[in-house]
Amino acid sequence: MASLDRSLIAGLSIFEGMAAADLDRMVGQARSARIAKDHLIFEQEQDAHSFFLLLDGHVRVVRSTPEGQDVTVRYISPGELLGIAHALGRATYPANAIAAVDCVVLAWPSQLWPTFAANFPSFTANTYKSVGTRLQDAHTRVVEMSTEQVEQRIAHALLKLVKQSGRKTEEGILIDFPISRQDIAEMTGTTLHTVSRLLSAWEGQGLVKSGRQKVTVVEPHRLLLVAEGRVEKG
Repeated sequence: MASLDRSLIAGLSIFEGMAAADLDRMVGQARSARIAKDHLIFEQEQDAHSFFLLLDGHVRVVRSTPEGQDVTVRYISPGELLGIAHALGRATYPANAIAAVDCVVLAWPSQLWPTFAANFPSFTANTYKSVGTRLQDAHTRVVEMSTEQVEQRIAHALLKLVKQSGRKTEEGILIDFPISRQDIAEMTGTTLHTVSRLLSAWEGQGLVKSGRQKVTVVEPHRLLLVAEGRVEKG
């Protein structure tokens, strides 16, 4: 297999501040892999054998509860790390990572993590900054779950996905990977029926357009008003 080139990772925020020679050392120890849509990259409670960088595609992070319920925790976009269990002091993966579309990842053996952490301080600092952002996101979601009406939670979730992966189209801003109404229900702690009812209502009001595993936000500003609870209920 041809050796990987540092241009794959140079310019990504997680590697900001790293010297070219250090990038070469890191990428030289990685292997690239293609993951087909709907396939697992890693499994919850599996031994954390590797950590990954998503180069292309989108990954859905799903946590299974002891009661057997799946909760979509977050979506990973290109340029983000995943499977960094060892950075969190864990020996196993805390959730499942599923390719939402066909994906390309770089993978490193987890035993390299302590070496990378010791030798590449800016990479380590950037990683923990990313972890901090994810923890803040999780905290925000807990607050939303406990304080907001369901329509606010769903509006917030759609706006976050638009910010993360929105692509402008003639109709509006398309969430640029397949997302089902069940996925949205899992993200927002509600039911498929509720998500379907609300999306249908919002479609009638011209806020969104939704089809099979597709959501386009037509009026982001009006949806923000819903998220902030500043809209009279119709």
